[in-house]
Amino acid sequence: MHFYSGLLMYFCSGVDNHVAGIAAIDLFVVRTISFKLLYGLVILHHARRRLVGIAVTTNPTAEWIAGQVTEAFPWDGAPRHLLRDRDGAFGSAYTRRIRAMGIRDHPVAARSPWQSGHVERMIGSIRRECVDHLVVTGEAHLHQILKTYAAYYDDIRTHLSLDKDAPNFRDPQTVGSIAAMPILGGLHHQYVRIRF
Repeated sequence: MHFYSGLLMYFCSGVDNHVAGIAAIDLFVVRTISFKLLYGLVILHHARRRLVGIAVTTNPTAEWIAGQVTEAFPWDGAPRHLLRDRDGAFGSAYTRRIRAMGIRDHPVAARSPWQSGHVERMIGSIRRECVDHLVVTGEAHLHQILKTYAAYYDDIRTHLSLDKDAPNFRDPQTVGSIAAMPILGGLHHQYVRIRF
C-alpha cells in the first residue's frame, strides 16, 4: 500500500511541476430563445484554473479557433501543451498556428472527456452557474453573458483547489461593513467590505 501511495505522490508532484505549461481548449453549444445554435469556446490555463479565453460564434472554423488561441496567449508566453478533444473544427489552420507558436497539440482519445477534465468541469460550471438560468437572445447577448461570467470566475469565484482563492489572487478585506453586489442580474453575488 505504501509503495502505491508513494508512487501517486511522486506522479502528482511531477504534474505540479509542469502544470504552468498546460492549457486546455474546448467548444460547447448554447441554444438561443429562437433555437439557433451558438458555439462557445473556452481556453483554460491549468496553473491557477484561469480562464484566459472565451468567445462565441455561429460557425466555429479552424481559422477562427486559431485566432482565439492567438488572442488568448502572447507569442512569448504560450503554454507548451494544449489539450483538446477530437472535434472536426480543430483543422489544419488551427494546427499550423499552434505549431508556429511553439505549442504541442494534444488531442485526447475518442470518447474520453476525462482526459481533459479541467476544461470539461469549466464548461459544466458555465452551464450550471450561468447559461442554464438565463435566456440567451443572440450572439452578442451570449458574448456579454460569458464575458461577465469569466470576470466573475477569474476574479471573485473561490476554488477549493486554490485554498478558497480566485484564479486571479484576491486581497483579503478585514475592515468595513459587508455588502452584496449582484452579478449577472443577481444570479451570483460578490460580498465586499465597504468603509463608511
